[in-house]
Amino acid sequence: MQTLGLALMGTGRMAHVYGPKIGAHPGLRLEVIYNPRITSAARVADQYGGRAMDDLDAVLADPAVDAVVIATPTDTHVDYIEAAARAGKPIYCEKPLDQSLDRVDRALATLDSHPVPFMLGFNRRFDPDNSALRMAVQNRGIGRLNMLMSWSREPSPPPIEYIRASGGYFVDATIHDIDLLCWIAGERPVEVMAAGSCMFDPRIGIEGDFDMTMTTLKMASGVLVHINNSRSCAYGFDQRLEAFGDEGMVQTLNQRDDNLVRWDKTRTAAREPLKHFFLERYEQSFYNALDEFHAAVTGERAPSATAQDGRAALAIALACAQSAKSGQAVALEFK
Repeated sequence: MQTLGLALMGTGRMAHVYGPKIGAHPGLRLEVIYNPRITSAARVADQYGGRAMDDLDAVLADPAVDAVVIATPTDTHVDYIEAAARAGKPIYCEKPLDQSLDRVDRALATLDSHPVPFMLGFNRRFDPDNSALRMAVQNRGIGRLNMLMSWSREPSPPPIEYIRASGGYFVDATIHDIDLLCWIAGERPVEVMAAGSCMFDPRIGIEGDFDMTMTTLKMASGVLVHINNSRSCAYGFDQRLEAFGDEGMVQTLNQRDDNLVRWDKTRTAAREPLKHFFLERYEQSFYNALDEFHAAVTGERAPSATAQDGRAALAIALACAQSAKSGQAVALEFK
């Protein structure tokens, strides 16, 4: 297996997701940790290996760096994508590409003029349960698909500082469900209708955002998609999917550390709590996504989560936000 030296851009929460996964992959080597603040880069390098660097030009000129993983704040993604593409380095980038379609289009133009392998980190596509459900749909295991539904509820609201920089609930969170369900259905919506409310943290409402939303996507085929999101959930990280067809239905269920169902004198069917958050629930998906990136860079296959997928998901998320604010359905058209 060809080994690729990676530069991990960023030292925040997602760096601590990707650092261990890179180290565990036999075809990947963590070569560089980059942050403009060298002390931050050094701390992460001490944990996961690699050289701490604070000079972007030097990182991208380093012959030991075969590709980059961009795990920096969203508003920096486009700048790093452009720099890496111009340097000829393959790119894996966390979602979303940006919060602005204009800036996303700028990144796409750069990738067109400086073509390199590019993959967007929609990790939920790479979760084994989600992949199995999609396979059942694609293989017509439930006949003709009629409806898709997802439940994505987080255990507690994030800090208000995060909310202010998030781009809004639809762009920050619902975008994962949008991409996943469009991927499963094999098509994109022609119309969206969304509603939002603020029920858990009034500070989120003061910021003009929601902590609870419902979204409906209508596909060109007539398939209806429902997305149920909440920033708070008393029983943990609730993540489920259902695909309903004219010949049956398939579901993914929540995951627990202990899946035994217990029956005794004091309880019936009591089970362990749900996985705490996305870091635990989707741990395997991040490794699987990096594995596909390795395959894309080494020429084994094209990446499945593309920059165009990222643009489409953002356009849909922004339309959902528009719908929730206006109370009206929003029509969409994709080439």
